[in-house]
Amino acid sequence: MNVIETGLKDCYILEPRVFGDKRGYFFESYNQSVFRELTGLDVDFVQDNQSFSSRAVLRGLHAQSGEFAQAKLVRVLQGEVLDVAVDARPGSETFGQHFSVLLSAENKRQLFVPRGFLHGFIVLSETAEFFYKCDNLYNSAAEWGVSYKDPQLNIDWQLPFDDLIVSEKDLILPSFKDAVAKLFLD
Repeated sequence: MNVIETGLKDCYILEPRVFGDKRGYFFESYNQSVFRELTGLDVDFVQDNQSFSSRAVLRGLHAQSGEFAQAKLVRVLQGEVLDVAVDARPGSETFGQHFSVLLSAENKRQLFVPRGFLHGFIVLSETAEFFYKCDNLYNSAAEWGVSYKDPQLNIDWQLPFDDLIVSEKDLILPSFKDAVAKLFLD
């Protein structure tokens, strides 16, 4: 496995070693010992999630707060997405910065998103199946988010805003500045 630093503290791209021949391919998608050795992080995943979405569906930017914060290891099983992570950890040297990467069934890349980060993705292919491992169970009361259109973050989602398919819940999310102030300063 190859680990690539993203420029955001503790956030990594993982590239598996893929073994292919005329029968197809095989790769180890996750190995806790190898992950720990290459990143220095000790993560114990306890929940797996999967979603299916059509082109232009944007999900995010979401996180969980406090004791319910989640680290995620995300990948695409079918299709292609632009995956985005935003460091929302006050005091972090990369606070307020974001990173995006193309994840696809073809490139088999994964993104490790640490606790305290916002996360979202947009589907760039006709459809996509998205899979993620979480190190904490989902808790709806701890969920929070930030608008995908936040001008401070200025994320290039690679599709025009008018074309995006976004949930009602995500359409009314606050700005990064307002969400962080409410969450960490109240």
